[in-house]
Amino acid sequence: MNAGAVVTRFAPSPSGELHLGNVRTALFNLLLARRLAGRFLLRIEDTDAARTTDAHVEALERELVWLGLDWDEGPGHDGGTGPYRQSQRGGLYAPLLAQLESRSAAYRCFCSSQELELSRRAQLAAGRPPRYAGTCAQLEAREVARRLAAGASATLRFRVPVDRQLVFDDLVHGPQQVDCAHIGDFVIRREEGTPAFFFANAVDDSLMGVTQVLRGEDHLANTPRQLLVLEALGMRAPRYGHLPLLTGLDGTPLSKRTGAQSLRELREAGYSATAICNHLFRLGHSSGELAVLSLADMAAHFETRHLQRASARFDPVQLRHWQGLWAHALTPDAALAWLEPFLPASVPPVQRRACVVALQPNLIAASDIVEWLPVLLGGELRWEDPARAAVAAAGREFYRLIAAAAAQGADLTAWRAASGRTGAAFYAPLRAALTGRLHGPELAPLLKAMSPGLAQERLAAWAQ
Repeated sequence: MNAGAVVTRFAPSPSGELHLGNVRTALFNLLLARRLAGRFLLRIEDTDAARTTDAHVEALERELVWLGLDWDEGPGHDGGTGPYRQSQRGGLYAPLLAQLESRSAAYRCFCSSQELELSRRAQLAAGRPPRYAGTCAQLEAREVARRLAAGASATLRFRVPVDRQLVFDDLVHGPQQVDCAHIGDFVIRREEGTPAFFFANAVDDSLMGVTQVLRGEDHLANTPRQLLVLEALGMRAPRYGHLPLLTGLDGTPLSKRTGAQSLRELREAGYSATAICNHLFRLGHSSGELAVLSLADMAAHFETRHLQRASARFDPVQLRHWQGLWAHALTPDAALAWLEPFLPASVPPVQRRACVVALQPNLIAASDIVEWLPVLLGGELRWEDPARAAVAAAGREFYRLIAAAAAQGADLTAWRAASGRTGAAFYAPLRAALTGRLHGPELAPLLKAMSPGLAQERLAAWAQ
């Protein structure tokens, strides 16, 4: 790897479905890499074996590929810094952890979870911020050995220097200064021997040559700890930037509990990767570009100085805006491929294409086609009250005249002439009788897409 090469990364912990906040993080890191002619790396942080499954990992990789967020290095793309799953990197961590312990930069901690909780409560009751009290920080080597020989379990804590100020420059929030005395010694290896996030995440970034990291602002408080670990090991640290939270319209973090859709649900509803990425591109990143952009276009316009500090709100209406722009620009063949999964297999090829031609201008998500299928293929219509009123006002004679013209195979022009009406007086009650509503796709292509005899059947019903 070139010494000056830019490397960004996405390092998820796949314990469930990929959510939109993570998607935006991955997108921004990819765009930053492309903008600077660098490399985008994918690393799977799966040290929490209880919550991570191979199915989750495989699903995450499929979703990233579907979005077009292809990684240059990572699973399936060996760039020489793997393995790319943390669960397989234990051999790399062990000597570094041992190095910290041998230099007294880290020490064994035998405190139980109950003891730690009591200490935390006591500090809160005294009006102090909770942090490790240093109970085991000065244990002599002989005492540590004795406890280990007796079978006591221990974590490994990093010894934080308390007499310094740590200064770093955040790519989003700017210059930061932290008093190390307020951090407290933190765990870098758990009791069962697995590395903690503070350690593994930072070490992997350095070992993999990562130079810039964009991640959620909930990690901003972690950055001083990670910089201290890398400094103690003599390893290069990346530049970190912390993105604002992604929230719903009510200002609360996006979650399933508040009705937020997952990426999988959006994909299955027929939303496009292009629309999702275009909406996310503009959440927490200011842009004056109003057109639908490709990933390459987004990268060309991506600037870290345009990253915002305020929380960004995910707006389903705006997502539908971008989806609509994308959907209405599709070629007929592309639109057919997009809508194909939502059309019943029994619909013949010619009618399938006619359905797409008729409905594409009125669809946003592909699943929107479902509500129009009864109109085109037969079935109970979803009647709107104004449409019922329009049918009643038109009268039976109106439909009798049109039904007679339809029986002769005439087109809309002949139907209009037969009815003796023009404009809205003709089209509104006709549309109402055929679709159950007063607004929708153009009538001419709609009629071509309807199953044979269906239009005449509906007209005849109102002529009775």
